Amino acid sequence: MRRAIGPTAIDLFCGVGGMSLGFEQAGFDVVAAFDCDERNIRAYARNFPHASAHRVDLRKASGDELREMAGLGKRKVDVLIGGPPCQGFSLMGKRDPQDPRSSLLYDFARLVRQVQPRYFVMENVAGLMSGGARAFLDSFLRRVKRAGYDVVEPVKALDASDFAVPQRRKRVFVLGAKRGEELPEYPKRNGDAASRATVWDAIGDLPNVDDFPQLLEADVFEGALGTPSRYAAILRGERKNGRDLSRPPREKRDGLSGCARTRHQPKTVKRFARTPPGTTEPVSRFYRLPKDGVSTALRAGTGPDRGSFMAPRPIHPVHPRCITVREGARLHSFPDWMEFDATKWHGFRQVGNAVPPALARFVASRIKVALAQ
Repeated sequence: MRRAIGPTAIDLFCGVGGMSLGFEQAGFDVVAAFDCDERNIRAYARNFPHASAHRVDLRKASGDELREMAGLGKRKVDVLIGGPPCQGFSLMGKRDPQDPRSSLLYDFARLVRQVQPRYFVMENVAGLMSGGARAFLDSFLRRVKRAGYDVVEPVKALDASDFAVPQRRKRVFVLGAKRGEELPEYPKRNGDAASRATVWDAIGDLPNVDDFPQLLEADVFEGALGTPSRYAAILRGERKNGRDLSRPPREKRDGLSGCARTRHQPKTVKRFARTPPGTTEPVSRFYRLPKDGVSTALRAGTGPDRGSFMAPRPIHPVHPRCITVREGARLHSFPDWMEFDATKWHGFRQVGNAVPPALARFVASRIKVALAQ
């Protein structure tokens, strides 16, 4: 195994790597990542070539098997991170605690017990704290405590819009430490509403893809971008974020990916054009983004096992169309070098399922402080 450059992390249910990127930005070395989706693993391997990425059914894998695949040997893992699939607990769709994916929460607890990291961070939907889903959270907490871990309580939900992300997205984070280690703290909100990045800060410099017919077939835009805000300049790699301790940007590729157009019917374009920003279009129920506000939570849609439905995508604040994958990625705080699946449905799922890297970075920074104790 290569030599780590910082505290070591392993990412379970890694998706496209939002949590990994946030932990990298906080100075962690994410040495391995695991997910059951082949498209996620392919995208993750492109975006994190230094990490060991594996397609694995985490319901069946043991901690020893993960260690072997990661090449860890007997080395200690500083933090185990991950967001088990959460659709059974989500407040956005049909809540179904009997959804087989709900039990993946317990597989995360099992792998904490088997891998024995110094710390763990488990992320999930806010619905996990209410209704019948609360019993799953309480059972998860009992399992990790029996495995020798203390948990920061009360468990909290964090809103990404409080942590430098122009999107209202509330998620539960469970922070745990091996008994005897310093317990971390939850991060405090970053600034006030007036200092937050807006939708237009995030996407105002991006092209109007409707002006480029080739983007009906292609995913990559190769023209010039507009003048960026500070937020956009950081994601473009043109301005340094002093809090970002990650490796240098990945290899620069020609053009900007994630810019494929959606072909809307003329009547749909007219309905979108009549919808005021900050309101919901009455037929599609799509929300139109406000330039000077923040986005609603970007949703992932359903996988092939659930009908392959694309989630409602926000309407652009200026143009009468749905946003592109790249615009969604900007609203999620992903840098422009990050690549997603070129198919819009898969690309939006990867963005919508991810932890916003900026939010993950704030959480990771508190784990790093505790490690330093």
